[in-house]
Amino acid sequence: MATTLTDRLSRLVKTMRGQARITESNVQDMLREVRMALLEADVALPVVRDFIARVKDKALGQEVAGSLNPGQALVGVVHKELAATMGAPGLDGSAAQYVTEINLAAQPPAVILMAGLQGAGKTTTTAKLAKHLILKRKKKVLTVSADVYRPAAIEQLKTVTAQAGAEWFPSSPEQKPLEIALAALDYAKRHYFDVLLVDTAGRLGIDEALMAEISALHAALNPVETLFIVDAMQGQDAVNTARAFREALPLTGVILTKLDGDSRGGAALSVRQVTGVPIKFAGVSEKIDGLEVFDAERHAGRVLGMGDIVALVEEVQKGIDLGAAQKLADKVKAGSGFDLDDFLSQISQMKKMGGLSGLMDKLPSQLTAKAQGADMDKAERDVRRMEGIIHSMTALERRKPELIKASRKRRIATGAGVHVQEVNRLLNQFDQMQSMMKKMKGGGLMKMMKRMGGMGGAGGGGFPGMPR
Repeated sequence: MATTLTDRLSRLVKTMRGQARITESNVQDMLREVRMALLEADVALPVVRDFIARVKDKALGQEVAGSLNPGQALVGVVHKELAATMGAPGLDGSAAQYVTEINLAAQPPAVILMAGLQGAGKTTTTAKLAKHLILKRKKKVLTVSADVYRPAAIEQLKTVTAQAGAEWFPSSPEQKPLEIALAALDYAKRHYFDVLLVDTAGRLGIDEALMAEISALHAALNPVETLFIVDAMQGQDAVNTARAFREALPLTGVILTKLDGDSRGGAALSVRQVTGVPIKFAGVSEKIDGLEVFDAERHAGRVLGMGDIVALVEEVQKGIDLGAAQKLADKVKAGSGFDLDDFLSQISQMKKMGGLSGLMDKLPSQLTAKAQGADMDKAERDVRRMEGIIHSMTALERRKPELIKASRKRRIATGAGVHVQEVNRLLNQFDQMQSMMKKMKGGGLMKMMKRMGGMGGAGGGGFPGMPR
């Protein structure tokens, strides 16, 4: 949805320059593009109709500020309505709430029931939520699997729970789901846990047995949160699933998984409307910490190509090693040399922040326009190849790359499984970066920036596969 909607709206902004206001005649073309983009993104038709009607109502007759054209003004209206559609409605007619925190206001342990179809990512998401509650809310968390049907489901939860740093309550396929859940609740009470996460069984499709079982679990556990886990790549199917779970359970929130995948993104709009409950979290990577609190306004910005600078800053703060960064800054300032160990450290820091594609996704589209045609998968492979080449070097060679001559290059290339030309390419790129670092010594950074005219004049260096 993001790419399609961004492209369509960008074309409209260009074609509607010079007009003073949004009118009935010029708004039709704009809304047609938005409608097509949403339908292509697998947004449910009733949701699209409602959304378009609200956008038209808000946009018609709106005066356009002097610095904007009607196309840009409409993008502002679409952004606001997208955020309102994906957010929770405000209380007593107040503005929409773009972020809805998870509710833990209950006598411990607060029980959270995880519901959804098989394959939506319930088990992994259970562990990710445990990690979030431990890190962000400082809670003592217990997980338990009531899925006695899927092979290895219990062992999978045990493994990912250990990765999250939470405690796992043992269960077995011979037990009944209700028996497992009540035993885990009793254990959580006696051992003073703050939160109990119950991973329920799923099916490949909706059936009466599944709904009866999960309804019985809900009645017995009286959870403070009942979260519906839905695959963001499901599209229209997500609507039918959401409707069935809403009818069987008093849902309190939604978690969208695989939002980082090759998804058209329509589920975020459709599921929110169908369930009537807010999206509370989004799965943004396969890592155990790849769960973020869903912010409807920021997600709407991503969809419209405005990027998410706040999320980028958060990734930097989370992934960067401040000690290593300060050490590198001191080295550059003193002019004591930038070596291949430092280069390797920079690659590692970038990977922690989601890699090239993860960083590009959070930048506004106007800043990444040149990279739109770049093969990000190839760029990521090139970065991994560079990493492998550096790892094939000795500690001395990484500190003193000038020692690497023909025989050493052949040995390094063999160790990394690449051609010697790849080693030469890496060393050339490193030389360029090293020269740049030397120019940063003292007040050299400002002089270099003036010569470059900001970022626009940079050339030659950078990661392979990326535009210069």
